[in-house]
This record gives sequence, C-alpha cells and structure tokens, in this order.
Amino acid sequence: MKSYSTFKRVWFITGAARGFGALVAEAALAEGDAVIATARNPDALVKRLGISPGLLPLKMDVTDSEQIHAAVKAAVATFGRIDVLVNNAGFGLLGAVEESALSDVRRMYDTNVFGLLSMTQAVLPQMRQQRAGHIINFSSIGGYRSAAGFGVYCSTKFAVEGLSEALHDELKPLGIHVTVVEPGYFRTDFLDASSLSKSAHIIDDYDETAGAVRRVAATLNHKQPGDPARLAAAMIQLVNAETPPLRLPMGTDTLAAIAKKNALVEQEMNAWAALSASTDFAE
Repeated sequence: MKSYSTFKRVWFITGAARGFGALVAEAALAEGDAVIATARNPDALVKRLGISPGLLPLKMDVTDSEQIHAAVKAAVATFGRIDVLVNNAGFGLLGAVEESALSDVRRMYDTNVFGLLSMTQAVLPQMRQQRAGHIINFSSIGGYRSAAGFGVYCSTKFAVEGLSEALHDELKPLGIHVTVVEPGYFRTDFLDASSLSKSAHIIDDYDETAGAVRRVAATLNHKQPGDPARLAAAMIQLVNAETPPLRLPMGTDTLAAIAKKNALVEQEMNAWAALSASTDFAE
C-alpha cells in the first residue's frame, strides 16, 4: 500500500460497480487518486475496476448502517482521510404516483434518501476533523423539476436537493464543500431493469401521461444524448475547482428543463403576486 502522502485525493464512492459510480471511480484512479469503491457485490467492483494500490473495494449496502460505519472505518484506516464523498447509489421507479406501491416507494426512499443521509452522517465527523472535504450528491434532472411517470422518484431527488442546500450552508464555515449534481438523460443503464423498477399496477386513466412516458422510456434506452464518460471527466474538474457550485446541471436537456421551470415559476409568481402578498397582517 502506498503511503498516504502519495495520493492527491481520497474518494469514497457508493454504487461504484457500474454506471456513473464506476466511471467516476475509473476517472479518479486515472488521476492517481485513491478510491474506496463500494457496492453490494464486491466481486463486481474488482471485475470492473481491477486491482490497484489506490483501490479499496468494499461490500456495502447504503441501507445497512453497520456496513456503512465499518466501511468508513476501513477507509480511514487504509488511507488516513476521506476528501471526496460521492453519494451515487440509487435507483428509479417508473409509474404514476397513484400506481406506485408503497412498498416500492419505501424501498426507494431507503436507498435514495435515507441511505445517502446515513452515508453523509458517517463521513462528516472525519471531514469536520480535517476541516476539509467535498460531498457530491447525485440528484437528477428530476431533482429540479418533476414529471409524469417519475413523480415518486423525483420526490426522492427533491429530498436530496433539500438536504444538499442545508448541508452547503452548514458545512461552508467548516471548509467542506457540497455540490448536488443533476444529470439529464445519459447513456447509462438507468433505464434497464437493474436500475429502474416499474409499477406493476397500471391504471388506464394515466395512459396519456405516465403511460406515454413508459413507452418513450423504452425507445430512449441506450440512445440518451448524454455521454457518461464526459460526465466522469467533469467530476475531476469539479473537485479541482477552488469554489465549486452548489448545483451542477449536466447535459443540455437539464439546462433546458431548468430554464423552462424557472420561467414558469416566475410567470406564475407574477400572475398571483397580489394574492400572495395579501396574506400578510394589515398594518
């Protein structure tokens, strides 16, 4: 094992066996950084990332608190610090809000929200001690604006955005950066069954909304406009930035969606401003 000083940066990446997590891990290792890569199946990590002095592959499920704390302890024991936490583990659910089984919703919240929160809380004592670090929370285009067919999934990413905003304010005085990354449609396996669950209950009344989204998603799979390798390269630029942003939209589709929502919010706010203002106490 190399000495701690030979690594410019130490990353801790969840969900690193495939998708964005694996690509970011590969990019960090190529930079000469150390990476703690975690996944439910550690064999998949080694198969994807290989074996190197800077890689510590660990079995970890973000819904298991004991595994999280054991992984953080092993990371610090091995590399002495954690500079970047990438909360990437998560999955989606496709279906109208009414169609979504509560058991599926709870399972998704356990991973996308509570898993991310548990992971962050476990790493923060080390980063506070260092008075340095960067937390990168993977959200989505759906973390800024929701849409038919992905309402419950988007609600988990809205939660991630809310947590990230507060963490940004709380951690800035301690020298710790927080960035929420908002990818649009990238050519990953997100639309595969391994990453995206689909509501088993289908209601005909939603055929023109959530149903239409199901059909479009099937045609988009592995034809999305975003290049995952370029996103991974962008993560290196992000952590090298002296003043990283709170939000980092990824992809022209996300940029367009944000602009469209901002315009709608401003339009509605102006149209209803008189009623909104009328609710203050009369002086």
